[in-house]
Amino acid sequence: MESIIQKIKENIADVLNKEEIVIDSITFEREGKYNFLRIVLDASGGIDLDTIVKATNLINPILDKLDLIEEEYILDVLSKERGNE
Repeated sequence: MESIIQKIKENIADVLNKEEIVIDSITFEREGKYNFLRIVLDASGGIDLDTIVKATNLINPILDKLDLIEEEYILDVLSKERGNE
């Protein structure tokens, strides 16, 4: 799975970088009966919900085209936890 995650990262990084969004982490996890592909994003100043939606819309077609994961999964794009600043 690490090689698949690396390929995903390589294929989405440039598109996100153009929007000044960086990838913090990518994980593939099973919770209960569901698989989640979690992509945690960050940007200077943080990321709002509109940016998450925009990033999801950029990432989705790339993942569909790559078709690297055989199992069904839920794409979960979220912002990096910033804690109390």
